[in-house]
Amino acid sequence: MTHPTGRPEAVAPATALRAAAPGWATEADVVVVGSGVAGLTVALRCAAAGARVTVVTKARLDDGSTRWAQGGIAAALGEGDTPEQHLDDTLVAGAGLCDERAVRTLVTEGPAAVRRLIATGARFDADDDTGEILLTREGGHHRRRIAHAGGDATGAEISRALVEAVREAGIDTVENALVLDLLKDGSGRAAGVTLHVMGEGRRDGVGAVRAGAVVLATGGMGQIFSATTNPAVSTGDGVALALRAGAEVSDLEFVQFHPTVLWLGPEAEGQQPLVSEAVRGEGAHLVDADGVRFMQGQHELAELAPRDIVAKGITRRMQERGAEHMYLDARHFGARMWERRFPTILAACRAHGIDPVTEPIPVAPAAHYASGGVRTDLHGRTTVPGLYACGEVACTGVHGANRLASNSLLEGLVFAERIAEDIIAGAAGAAGAAGAAGAEGPARPATAAERPGPHERTEPDEGAPGGAPLLASEARYEIQHIMTHGAGVLRSAESLARAADRLERVHDEAAAQLRRDGKTAEPGVETWEATNLHLVARVLVAAALRREETRGCHWREDRPARDDAAWRRHLLVTLGPDGALDVRSTDSEAFPPPTTPRTETESRP
Repeated sequence: MTHPTGRPEAVAPATALRAAAPGWATEADVVVVGSGVAGLTVALRCAAAGARVTVVTKARLDDGSTRWAQGGIAAALGEGDTPEQHLDDTLVAGAGLCDERAVRTLVTEGPAAVRRLIATGARFDADDDTGEILLTREGGHHRRRIAHAGGDATGAEISRALVEAVREAGIDTVENALVLDLLKDGSGRAAGVTLHVMGEGRRDGVGAVRAGAVVLATGGMGQIFSATTNPAVSTGDGVALALRAGAEVSDLEFVQFHPTVLWLGPEAEGQQPLVSEAVRGEGAHLVDADGVRFMQGQHELAELAPRDIVAKGITRRMQERGAEHMYLDARHFGARMWERRFPTILAACRAHGIDPVTEPIPVAPAAHYASGGVRTDLHGRTTVPGLYACGEVACTGVHGANRLASNSLLEGLVFAERIAEDIIAGAAGAAGAAGAAGAEGPARPATAAERPGPHERTEPDEGAPGGAPLLASEARYEIQHIMTHGAGVLRSAESLARAADRLERVHDEAAAQLRRDGKTAEPGVETWEATNLHLVARVLVAAALRREETRGCHWREDRPARDDAAWRRHLLVTLGPDGALDVRSTDSEAFPPPTTPRTETESRP
């Protein structure tokens, strides 16, 4: 389909979520989806270069995952520390699957990126006398290199500074908006997104933002599990959108379970309070009910071992003791240190009836961070031209099989800056090419002024009865239960196969109703989220079934050994137009250059 002007109309993929046709549209050069450290950094850098930027965020600007980050941001800022040492610690934590080029980029560009963040307005804790940034240690780090703010409120401070900067810059924002699907032009290049603005948003209902560059910075997918440290908005929307658009995702089986999450009881669900790794970095001990420090002897760093090792150590001890949790003992800190260094955690514990000044804190692992995501190169480019990804939604290769503590904020910061540089450089090159092309026309994506106007219709509509169904809102809880019991900290071929079968049944029941009655769940935020969670869960389970070894935060009880000969490689997944998953592996731990993904399907779990 083309416009009367001859320009191709932007369309959504055949696998797009069922939704009403957009009732409004707006134009930008860059649309950023997400408002954490990654998304807002891209927005600020692009806007500073003169690009028209629109930020779309699911809740308020400061309601994403960044604000919940307690520990800090890792960078070689301290005396005697070097990027090379930071690189070594990251590679060890990643269990043989880090892309060393990506890690080297992270650790060498990280210190300067943190200083630019400070120049933007972020205030980190500093020595009262010298003004030097205070640094702490966390698991897997051999040096004190974690910069923090407000004691244990680093993410909140970074979010505050970036949100203020975005508002001061006058960047267009659409809050309370759930992104639905990617729009593409006739050549298959990203051309914007469709989205639904909820009741408190500036625009009502389904609309579209047309843009020549689309940046996914949507955060994580922790809500696929019953207990997680992630906020309620972390439903894997960016990964699901990318899959439906034909992009490649990788390493989704590597979900990091944070070892020390406040245990609120066996029935607790949803977002759980995090007890930062920095508490252990300052000297807290993990103990069982008898006060025994069970991590000693399991790793040279004991409680400060990489997170996968600590999570496994806690889980093993729980199994041995028949217990539902272990304890984190920091009574020796004293009231003054708790109040000054960890005020947020202290308040959260006390709100749940636990006083860490006088008693150990009950803790257990919970889903925390997705090391995998939408596969990108070192400039954040995905396998779909014009579509970028950064932050937790992306898989840059930095984290490998297990993220090193506090590398996440740094990854979002560094690769966001690289995305902005790529977009800006592309725009500058395109402008030059346009001038040289003369009457032959522009050799570049259309600018906002050249793309179709806001009154021209954008696909898709609600679709024919034969299309993919939406899942009912209550399916969210069924998916969480399936994933927690089948693909949690402990996995096996049996548990994963059972999870895959149950996930398939969830879809098949909805599809059968659609075929029988011509009805599907009503389009809306809850049904779109449930459908996104289901797709992401399918991919995670398919990859976890395929990876027949234990590596990093992927722990297979039936395959307890790490197998470098067979499995020191990445799993890549794409979604076919018929909904089937294509799961394949790379030839080595190195990522191949992003290319347009294949459409053929080779396997379906």
